[in-house]
Formats: sequence, structure tokens, C-alpha cells
Amino acid sequence: MKLANKLAFITGGGRGIGRAIAFAFAREGASVALAARTRAQVDSVANEIASEFGVETLALECDVADAENVGRAFARASEQFGGGPDILVNNAGIAETAPFTKTDEAMWQRHLAVNLTGTFHCTSAALPEMLERGWGRIINIASIAGKTGAPYISAYAASKHGVLGLTRSLALEVGANGITVNAICPGYVDTEMTSRGIANIVAKTGKSADDALSTLKRASPQNRLVTAAEVAALALLLASEEGRGINGQAINVDGGTVLF
Repeated sequence: MKLANKLAFITGGGRGIGRAIAFAFAREGASVALAARTRAQVDSVANEIASEFGVETLALECDVADAENVGRAFARASEQFGGGPDILVNNAGIAETAPFTKTDEAMWQRHLAVNLTGTFHCTSAALPEMLERGWGRIINIASIAGKTGAPYISAYAASKHGVLGLTRSLALEVGANGITVNAICPGYVDTEMTSRGIANIVAKTGKSADDALSTLKRASPQNRLVTAAEVAALALLLASEEGRGINGQAINVDGGTVLF
């Protein structure tokens, strides 16, 4: 198995992309620690994975924006598994929309705290043991919004641009230590987050849900939403030995929406 004897720590692991990545990694033999603010969701996913694949799992309630909270979660994982993670997936995130003139400081800070500083907190917790071990994989779930701008998502886009800057800089620092640092940049993914976006479009424009979904699909030349499983497949490559030559990259999974 590609990830036998590896421990993966996945934030935002209770649903959507995080859940899909957890299943993909467990299928290849990894033990998984799942962290999210909603304990019931990560409990459910951890139980499903343990039952289906027989790997060791741990569910953790964790707010990545809180450094002390993150420290406790990593300490608990280290206690159970006998060490820190070999693979870190920084997937926890939020996405809110508003015109810039209605983007207040609180909304701005929420996006930076969760999407960018949360990635910093978890990476800071995981990296020292990876450096000691001489092996590690850090996978940041960013967004094509980290490469382009779009109306009404200035806070979200700024936070994801920051994630890409962190990814690239850290990759250059630790590349000689057996560690890779990469970002995955999905387009619109068929997840609960996109469903909330559709509901928001309906509420603000009066469009039907079907029309709103069609609008999002047309953003891709493939005229469809990406699946969480497609994102997970790329994460698996980046986490494995087969992906060791990929470092410092921000790889789109968007059907061709953004061509760089």
C-alpha cells in the first residue's frame, strides 16, 4: 500500500474534500487523525474509516485559528500514535461572499485566521518532527481563487493567495530535507460549501437553484463541478513516494477554468 505506516493529520476532515482525502489515504494504509470544529462529523468519518479499512483513526475537535487549540490537538495525536504526522493536509477553510464595500474587518479577519493563519498554525505544529524524520508531506488545499480574482470574494481570495505564497516559500526551505510542500487549487467542487454558495446566489439574485448550479458549471470548459474524489486522488499522489518530485506547486483541479 502506498501509505502503509504513515500517519495523516487532516483538518476539515468531517465532510467534503477532507473526508474524501481521509478515505483515499486510509484505503492506501494510512492511519488518520481527523480534526474539525464539528466533533460529531469527524467522529462519524473516523468510525466509518476504522470500520471499512481497519486502520487506526482519531477524531479531534479543533479550531485551526486558535494556536493553543491546534497545539492540544497535535499533542493528542502524538500521544495516541507515538509521534507527529508524516502527512499534513491543511484543508479547513471558510468562504463567505460580499462586495468589498460590505466586507468589514471582522469578515476579513475570519478568512485570514482560518484559511491562512490556520494553515500556519498546523504547519508549525507538524514540521519540526518531519524535519527530524527527514520525510514529510504538507498538502495545502487552496483554490483557483488563490490564482485569480473574482467579484465578491476579496477576503477569501486574499487568504488563498496567501496560502500559495506560504506553500512556495516553505517548499524552497525544506525541499532538501525530504519534505514536499504543495497546494491543490480546486475549482467549484460538488460539496456542501458549493451548495451554500448556490443558496446564496438564489437568495441574492432570485435565480432558481438549477440556474445557479448551471452558472457554476459553466465556469469550467467541462461544464461540470469537480468531485471531492478527484481532489483526493491528487492529494494521494502528492502524499506518496510517487509524488516526491512535485514540490512547491499549486496544481489546479478545475476542468480547465484557470490555465496557469
